[in-house]
Amino acid sequence: MELTDAPPVATPPIDPSGPVVLVNALVATLADPAGYGLIPAGAIAINGGKVLWTGPAADLPADYAGWPQTNLGGRLVTPAFVDCHTHLVFAGSRAREFEMRLEGASYEEVARAGGGIVSTVRATRAASEDDLIAATLPRLDALLAEGVSLIEVKSGYGLDIHTELRMLRVARRLGKLRPVRVRTSFLGAHATPAEYAGRNADYIADICLPALRAAHAEGLVDAVDAFCEGIAFSPQELAPVFDEAKRLGLPVKLHAEQLSNIGGIPFAARYGALSCDHIEYATDADAAVMARSGTVAVLLPGAFYAIRETQKPPVAAFRAQGVPMALSTDNNPGTSPLTSLLLTMNMGCTLFGLTVEEALRGVTVNAARALGLADTGRIAPGLRADLAVWDAESPAELAYRFGFNPLYARIFGGAEE
Repeated sequence: MELTDAPPVATPPIDPSGPVVLVNALVATLADPAGYGLIPAGAIAINGGKVLWTGPAADLPADYAGWPQTNLGGRLVTPAFVDCHTHLVFAGSRAREFEMRLEGASYEEVARAGGGIVSTVRATRAASEDDLIAATLPRLDALLAEGVSLIEVKSGYGLDIHTELRMLRVARRLGKLRPVRVRTSFLGAHATPAEYAGRNADYIADICLPALRAAHAEGLVDAVDAFCEGIAFSPQELAPVFDEAKRLGLPVKLHAEQLSNIGGIPFAARYGALSCDHIEYATDADAAVMARSGTVAVLLPGAFYAIRETQKPPVAAFRAQGVPMALSTDNNPGTSPLTSLLLTMNMGCTLFGLTVEEALRGVTVNAARALGLADTGRIAPGLRADLAVWDAESPAELAYRFGFNPLYARIFGGAEE
């Protein structure tokens, strides 16, 4: 397949660039702070890639009455999905490592056999841009086929300047090869490469900061991320990275409190972080800190499942404090080789106790908020016409099933601006 070929499921027979009214739809707008915002027998007027009006079809304004109409046969319409935390660009496979763990191998034994992040770094460093594009497109196409219109893609498997930049260039190219918006996050502070073992501060100074500056100068970065954990970097070690992000005018986010609690959330909150992600070991006090800073809690049940974690994120505390919760695949080769937001929704409900409404908001409006975007994730006048049409009678069906894709059509509002 040529790299420019369109994916098999991505573009419906509905052109949102010209005037069209979608009718006979069950519209879940998610436009209000609570509830689905359901409109039975609803209609949506679209033009120029934007929603101009939505409401009961019986109330369609005269201005839109003469426009072409598409009858959706009573199907459910939601905002298109947003995957707000992915490591989608990488080379190589960790399937043998998975098999070794099932056979009883320890983490150390896997590492000694060349597994772990070292193997992904080695494969990614050796891959060209075109190699990475060819490896990434099938993963991206799987997401698009489930109604995704916006994804976040991180660097972090290069851990040298040239490969970090290569990964970000590939992420940018994805948005040109497929009808999808791509937001990039610089994750140079993901791990310390073997050549800098035991010298975290030197790695930050020699590689991470120069790579960030170079990526920003090339227009490749929308946000800055880091991995704050005992096996990665401490808040003190990450302060220069976030200080530089602030100097460059870039928002930050943080992998925090995944395996332990070393103060990542209050550290990120001091920088007004868009999101803190994983956060299984967050406390009630951390939830209060996130509420004050307006930081989104990004829950990643795929990684929780894959590493057989037992510590669940404090969902009740997030609810009590009014912290918005997002869900994402965390697609990565080692701990979450997951390319389904539908399954992620089910996992969020069954593993973490989210309601269906929380799960749906988690892959739409709150996921967009985790990326700092307010023009998508809801269905309302003036927002992008990024929509998903489902062969479903209620939102609950989207989280209820797993291993089944009810997408009827994905409507993409327009090219990345």
